[in-house]
Amino acid sequence: MSNRRRKKQRKDNITNIGDFQRKGFSLKFNIGTVVLLFLLGYMIIQVVAFFSSKHIVSYEVVRGSLSVSNIYEGIAIRQEESYPCTGAGYLNFFAREGEHVAAGDLVYSIDSSGKIGEMIRSQSEDVLLSDADLSEIRDMAIRFQKEFSETQFESLYPFYSQVTSNALKLSNYNMLDQLQMISGGDSSNFVYAPKSGTVVFGSDGLEDLRPEDVTMALFEEKPQRAIPTSGELVSSSDKAYKLIDSEKWSIVIPMDLERAAQLEEKEYVNVRFLKNRYEAWAKVTLLLNEDGSYVQLDFTNSCITFAQERYLSVEILLGQEEGLKVPNSAIQEKKLFLIPCAYKMDSKNSKDGGFLVEVFDTEEGKKRTVFRDCKIYNSDDVYYYVDSEEFTAGERIILPEGADTYGLTGQNEDGSYTVGVMETVNGVYNMNKGYADYTMISILYQNDEYSIVKSNTQYGLSEYDYIVLDAESVKPDQFLYE
Repeated sequence: MSNRRRKKQRKDNITNIGDFQRKGFSLKFNIGTVVLLFLLGYMIIQVVAFFSSKHIVSYEVVRGSLSVSNIYEGIAIRQEESYPCTGAGYLNFFAREGEHVAAGDLVYSIDSSGKIGEMIRSQSEDVLLSDADLSEIRDMAIRFQKEFSETQFESLYPFYSQVTSNALKLSNYNMLDQLQMISGGDSSNFVYAPKSGTVVFGSDGLEDLRPEDVTMALFEEKPQRAIPTSGELVSSSDKAYKLIDSEKWSIVIPMDLERAAQLEEKEYVNVRFLKNRYEAWAKVTLLLNEDGSYVQLDFTNSCITFAQERYLSVEILLGQEEGLKVPNSAIQEKKLFLIPCAYKMDSKNSKDGGFLVEVFDTEEGKKRTVFRDCKIYNSDDVYYYVDSEEFTAGERIILPEGADTYGLTGQNEDGSYTVGVMETVNGVYNMNKGYADYTMISILYQNDEYSIVKSNTQYGLSEYDYIVLDAESVKPDQFLYE
């Protein structure tokens, strides 16, 4: 019995040891799980931080050009005068639309009794149009066919009226000798041109429009020209025709202010008329009208070619601007102080030099002059562009000994200069030095995605420089490769 009891006790001991071992194994397993969960959580946090933070991506600056649409719709403004019908009756044109008439030439007749109209109708079958007359009507049809769009079906009606009027007018012109015999009496009234000019039938009410009066409402409403036809019954309130007496004319185009200012700097641009691909040079003037900015293109020829058109589609032909091509996302504005060039001093310990600044010494209780070096972002013939964080508005800069200057904004009687003039400029963050180095740029041309930047400037970018693609992802002077 004792032996059997000892064996059982030994068995129980073994069982207890196994339980202990299993408990120990369970303890080890729980610690590993905690460590694993900690590492997993850390990785998740890092992944979330990676995707939620802004990454600094570089962009290599290369030379390039931009393709920008330069097609605009403009409104034509000419030296034109509109003439009303001289009375009520049937209108019959004798001058051709678009032709030049001299003072005293017959333009139209008002036939109150219907005599002229009856004679025209009775003899119209016997009147043959010349080859030149038929060619004129044929050209009108060909031009209309090329420009016609099913989405603008309403343009068919003015074309029909114009062709009908021209055909009757040509017929009337060929019968003019016979009609002159009945020119006496009150029942017929022949009207002659009061001055020389180009004849255009009807009126759209915009003959007195001035460039400074153009608004977007005119482009939205687009008043149509009311064109009377030969044989039509008119009243004295109707407009018969108008005369254009000068080849000087203008086209006014709505355009954003920045783009309009760029064109004005060019002074003259080459313009292509989409209607017939004709090209002409125009002088550019920026207009600041009541509801926005516009560009006025002044021409000295081709007015008669487009005398019948009030609204014209044109393309401004510009040579492709080439330079350094940078994405717009890399560009950021910055405010800089402007300090006259004459106040700058060179220093062996400063790359760009610096300025003598008057400061107040609190320990000694008096003013003294210190040299302050600073980064210069750009310069022109008058000013240096310096960081606004390195100076305070109102600080006085002392003119170096022997320097010569003249009256400038902010200059004091003793020759010192008061810091205060600021300008907002464009720039990018250069990465070449390992930190976000703000570099001022001069934008030549811009579209929705890219800008063409002036190259070979003293303080600007160079080809193959690396810049920060997203300017919002960094701060000035931030180290990029930590």
